[in-house]
Amino acid sequence: MTLFDGVYPFYPQPRKGYAFDVSSIILIAVFLSLGLSFLLILPGIRGRARLYWLLRVILSLFIGAVIVAVQFTGDWETGQVTANTSYKSFSRTMVNADVGLHIGLGGVNVTLVGNPVNQINETINYNEHFAWHFGVNYDQIYNEGLAKGLPSPILYVAEKFSQQSPCGVYSQYRISGHYASATLWVAFCAWLISNVLFSMPVLVYGGYMILVTGAFMIFSLLSFSTVRNSPMCAIQFGPASLQTVYGASFWLTLATSLLCFLIGVVVVVLHYLRPKALKAFFDLSEDEEEGDAMLGEVYGNPHFRANKKNPYDNFALTIEAV
Repeated sequence: MTLFDGVYPFYPQPRKGYAFDVSSIILIAVFLSLGLSFLLILPGIRGRARLYWLLRVILSLFIGAVIVAVQFTGDWETGQVTANTSYKSFSRTMVNADVGLHIGLGGVNVTLVGNPVNQINETINYNEHFAWHFGVNYDQIYNEGLAKGLPSPILYVAEKFSQQSPCGVYSQYRISGHYASATLWVAFCAWLISNVLFSMPVLVYGGYMILVTGAFMIFSLLSFSTVRNSPMCAIQFGPASLQTVYGASFWLTLATSLLCFLIGVVVVVLHYLRPKALKAFFDLSEDEEEGDAMLGEVYGNPHFRANKKNPYDNFALTIEAV
């Protein structure tokens, strides 16, 4: 049997380190395409309206991209520990590695990176995903990992989230993740409606809908944070303990929701205090002026009604006897 680049073609291939998340790449490509298509329109916009258009497009696409992207990320809650641990089951071989735990709305990622990466004649660089969203059996994925012979630290951490684990955190994370994802999709729908309303002369309702968008993003954060009310099961690697904290996706969602609240409040306040400035920012004042010009101006003679008399004002009915 021949070699192809040093690899036996009919045997299991050596494991490769995690590189990119395909879902995130697709989302980034979609929103970048939308952003570039809007930027192509900028040369056709004159004056200060060009800057206003650019600002509106960037803010809107940023909010929409965050709402969708955080549903597929795996760093709502993260933790990492460096420890000396056994590498395989029923083996006394010890390795020094970084064990990472990354929890998302749809599952958990467990990473194992050696220090250094090449130890005991192997490349220790793993990132294994264990999903718990609808239509996926977490325990089946875990059993497949057992059959593949994954390293012991990965199986040890993944076992904490299984249904048979005495920790009992599987149902909490799964249910909270489902509710957080559902509320984020509602926020995405509210974001779409707000964009439609901002393109119409009903700007205040667009401000209300962007406030609704921020509110549902806050609801998703509250839903996910409920799992922190119960104590997390201890994950020990000798004297070292793996502790988790809120990750980048959690804080990015919080920052975006606050941005939505800021935009909504500014739009509503300007609607009541400075409506002309608000219409100028959304480039609606020129449209209204053009509409008035199309209708034309109506001139009236102020003396017309004063000088015109009704011929029936002095009419009287007289009956004469014969």
